[in-house]
Amino acid sequence: MKKTTLMDKYPVFSLKIAKDETTFTTVSEIIIYLKDKIDNHPIATYITLFNHYEHTANLADSEINPDIKDAQNLIFCFGKKIPDTKILAVRPRSFGVSELEDSFEIDFLEVPNKQLHEVMEEWAKSVANK
Repeated sequence: MKKTTLMDKYPVFSLKIAKDETTFTTVSEIIIYLKDKIDNHPIATYITLFNHYEHTANLADSEINPDIKDAQNLIFCFGKKIPDTKILAVRPRSFGVSELEDSFEIDFLEVPNKQLHEVMEEWAKSVANK
């Protein structure tokens, strides 16, 4: 798991998984697997799936890195408390799952709650199941 700062402000965690390190062969299979983790978590709630690749490819003048073969966002929420209005700015959560030629990449923003951040890291790392 690698932490970077995207655009000098967004703390993003990324995990690159070589295709020979996992039994999953498509982004959709990984999404189904992670959705099951969400569905079986005591407070997580699945919201939707956004096919980011398809959306972008269908826009006029769109640009997609040619190394990216598929890119989808699995959107869900861990929200157990609403202590103030600002917490809504960091919710819901999203796993970005992308397919490259020889690997998959899972990316997500840092979670303000350390325990729930560790859950997301654990789920992402479990995709490397070989």
